[in-house]
Amino acid sequence: MAETIPAGSTTDGVIQVGQPTDARVSELASYDVADFPVPLGREEEWRFTPLERLRGLHDGTAVADGGVKVEVTAPEGVTVETVGRDDARLGKAGKPVDRVAAQAYSSFEKASVVSVPKETVLTEPVRIAVHGEGGTAFGHQVIEIGAFAEAVVVIDHTGDATVAANVEYLIGDGAKLTVVSVQDWDDTAVHAGQHTALVGRDATFKSVVVTFGGDLVRLHPRVVYGAPGGEAELYGLYFTDNGQHQEHRLFIDHDTPHCRSNVAYKGALQGAEAHAVWIGDVLIRAAAEGTDTYELNRNLVLTDGARVDSVPNLEIETGEIVGAGHASATGRFEDEQLFYLMARGIPADEARRLVVRGFFAELVQQIGLPELEERLIAKIEAELEASVG
Repeated sequence: MAETIPAGSTTDGVIQVGQPTDARVSELASYDVADFPVPLGREEEWRFTPLERLRGLHDGTAVADGGVKVEVTAPEGVTVETVGRDDARLGKAGKPVDRVAAQAYSSFEKASVVSVPKETVLTEPVRIAVHGEGGTAFGHQVIEIGAFAEAVVVIDHTGDATVAANVEYLIGDGAKLTVVSVQDWDDTAVHAGQHTALVGRDATFKSVVVTFGGDLVRLHPRVVYGAPGGEAELYGLYFTDNGQHQEHRLFIDHDTPHCRSNVAYKGALQGAEAHAVWIGDVLIRAAAEGTDTYELNRNLVLTDGARVDSVPNLEIETGEIVGAGHASATGRFEDEQLFYLMARGIPADEARRLVVRGFFAELVQQIGLPELEERLIAKIEAELEASVG
């Protein structure tokens, strides 16, 4: 019988938000949008999302009248293709699990496929620039890493558009893939997407999701394992500003023995009606003996009026595991930290900046690309100017 473990720990001065729910989220998965009912906002997977701000992506009224420009810069040896809907690699990682993802899959015309040959070790990252040029657009990307290959991929989202797009990561046996997905949209953009990773035997997948921009961003990172020995690390940071809705809904499906996962997401919020949602679902199925998993979410509220919904879920169907746990906490600046810094001559505004930078530092360092890390730190500094500058 499945066991649902309550949401994680709290510490002094920290408030936990959210209650555990069914980690399966939705049993329905389909490539066909018609298989999904139109959400009304009362469903578990939609109850935190302001549906009216999706601009019709959820109910079929959105019309593909806009454009998104995709440019790929890749090292020698990497294959970049634009393919039709009949390409066998499309949909290989997994089916869409909500109506918006199914709408995106049903609506795109051409997909971008980036392939790294087996046993190739890239010394430079693959860079994918996705730029919104207005209107509504649907898209699909596949990142395919051959057996025993190693690659870093940076996907950078900018501009203004209403976008529903899915990304698939196909990670071959023994391969290593690091993906950094940056959502640095204009303030009026809407972005909904499902990211699905299929992790091969003894393969390693690292995802770093960074969300700053957009009016509404709703991302659904998912991990499934194709064979034993797979490892997945999912990191994320988000800075939710005045009026923004940023939602990250993770699902790790441990259905294969002797696999590992680790999740750590951190967010900061400022301004009236800033709303961040983090859902962390981990399901350890009966066949997944030897699983080792942990998930963590931390949120720092910088001003009054901001709201966080943080819901970690862990469902276990076998007792033969290495370990499993989760934690969620939300709080404000700790006065003791600020006092410590100010007592050493650091002005209050600068002390607060240091606290926030320290809060995010561990996750920023997971990126491993100095120029991108510096850019993101500068972005955090710019965001802080509005609240603690």
